[in-house]
Amino acid sequence: MKRKSNDDKTMDDLMRATPAAIRVVLQHGMLCVGCPIASFHTISEAAREHDLDKDQLRRDLQAAIKSSNVD
Repeated sequence: MKRKSNDDKTMDDLMRATPAAIRVVLQHGMLCVGCPIASFHTISEAAREHDLDKDQLRRDLQAAIKSSNVD
């Protein structure tokens, strides 16, 4: 099944569904892994809170998701 990130998905949901996304999160200097707010923050909200380029974060997460998709 193909997975895709969307703005409704929380960081926690994303990392649980696609463990490869954890590496991207850490590479961007985000400490979402284990953070209690990760279950509430969407990708856009997390990017804003961490002062990151939302579009770049989304592209990097999408690449991680794509690389882990198994059809």
